[in-house]
Amino acid sequence: MKSWMVGAVVLLGLAVSTPARAQGQPEVSWTVGVASDYVFRGFSQTDEGGQVFGSVDVTAGDFYAGAWASNVDYPNGTDGEIDLYGGYRREVQGFEVDLGAVAYLYPSQPDNADYDFVELKAAASRAFGPVTLGAAVFWSPDYFGEDDTATYVEARAAVIVGTDWTVSGSVGHQALDVFGDYTTWNLGVDRVLTDRVLIDVRYHDTDLEDDTLADSRIVGSLTFLF
Repeated sequence: MKSWMVGAVVLLGLAVSTPARAQGQPEVSWTVGVASDYVFRGFSQTDEGGQVFGSVDVTAGDFYAGAWASNVDYPNGTDGEIDLYGGYRREVQGFEVDLGAVAYLYPSQPDNADYDFVELKAAASRAFGPVTLGAAVFWSPDYFGEDDTATYVEARAAVIVGTDWTVSGSVGHQALDVFGDYTTWNLGVDRVLTDRVLIDVRYHDTDLEDDTLADSRIVGSLTFLF
């Protein structure tokens, strides 16, 4: 799970109204969590094993920056990922607009690997009562060291049910220059157990048939917010 894209933290943020941002001192927030798998755009990043992750975010007015880290399990021995991100987020004509960039870094990759890459991001969402709809586009000039330019487009939806439950899902399409394009989707439910504890159970799948790491799966996660 990546804290600003898919999973409990993002979907919670998508499904509730955005609070007024402080214009004075920067605000700092933290998360730590565990999950039964780490799925990124339909693919298991931990060889179908468990995940431990954490993040720190700093918000100053409409600007934000943060870092997120997780274990991974790649065949060449790469076992960790660190993402650095930042951007500008504000409300425009009732829409929450988010423009930013993400750097994906793999410190433990071997010398002959070239996994590190950067994506630019543009996203927008809007709440209609208990329903929030959103869309996002990510673009990279050198995707994952294995492809040329790549574009990922995703549509998202979330519905607040009662006071503690949110049902949410997304459909995304990954367009690649070298490797074949594919579509991925997820659907799940999360519950706020306390003000600082969130649990999420989510079904993931893709339209790929020849890669076991992209098979359908159910992932559960537990996130602690600070």
